[in-house]
Amino acid sequence: MPHLPMPDATLIEVRDLTKTYGGKLFKKGFRALDGVSISVGPGSVFGLLGPNGAGKTTLVKILLGLAHPSTGEARLFGEPVGAVAPRARIGYLPEAHRLPLYLTGRQVLELFGQMCGRDLDWVKARVARLLELVDMTGAADRKVREYSKGMQQRIGLAQALIHDPDLVILDEPTDGVDPVGRAAIREVVLDLKRAGKTIFINSHLLMEVELVCDRVVIMDKGRIVKQGTIGELTPRTGRVRFELAPVPPNLETILAGVGSGLVLQEQGCELHANDAEIDVAVDRLRAAGVSIRGLEARRMNLEQAFIETVTKERA
Repeated sequence: MPHLPMPDATLIEVRDLTKTYGGKLFKKGFRALDGVSISVGPGSVFGLLGPNGAGKTTLVKILLGLAHPSTGEARLFGEPVGAVAPRARIGYLPEAHRLPLYLTGRQVLELFGQMCGRDLDWVKARVARLLELVDMTGAADRKVREYSKGMQQRIGLAQALIHDPDLVILDEPTDGVDPVGRAAIREVVLDLKRAGKTIFINSHLLMEVELVCDRVVIMDKGRIVKQGTIGELTPRTGRVRFELAPVPPNLETILAGVGSGLVLQEQGCELHANDAEIDVAVDRLRAAGVSIRGLEARRMNLEQAFIETVTKERA
């Protein structure tokens, strides 16, 4: 029975996808993807994580129609990957992209805009808006060869958006970019999300992914080993930090017997405690006249979750 086109409620649908390179006659070949299934809806930021050789680039190439799956299915906007119609709705920023160094940033965007089949008046108006979006208006008429890595990356991001795509695939968008440039790119990604666009990010910079992504997939050796929201992948550690003013000299005595693993800090303390023990600690601190300025349940960050997941998978 043929598949019916899926509604745009699911922009990316990958089912049991495999990709094997090589493997002729009696040679087994290398399996880059092994039964991968993902689903990405509109208006979200999706993160793809994994160590080198995990299969991330192969998956992106298949979504873009640059490689063909061995088995399984991948569809964009309800149509098979590689079809012309869905590809026209995708913007792509490749890793280590190369822009014509002899052109200005504005000329680069006008060139890519016309390559999309738009007329020059539409392109020029679109270029002006994109230059403002990526904060490159002031440098738009300088040669690309004069740009820093971050400036080239921002122009590269603008070219991926030139035709107003519904899905934007970014391959290592902040790699080699300084903190200011990374913050600017993050803000552009969040602006796109607010505009209802879907962003698919392939990155090894875990802090960047943690700051902008709604859902994350962790891959290793061609397989998905974990996936979920940032909250699901970064659970509470059970430790709680209290910010206190003032920090009493007898803090250990006040909290004696509450929780475990008490660590004194310059502005308070941290300990392992459940909800009931947190209540007891708060009551004792207040009874002692200590002001609680902050209370934070510690969570595992995405980098810790990633390392733990991959290490367990390889054990």
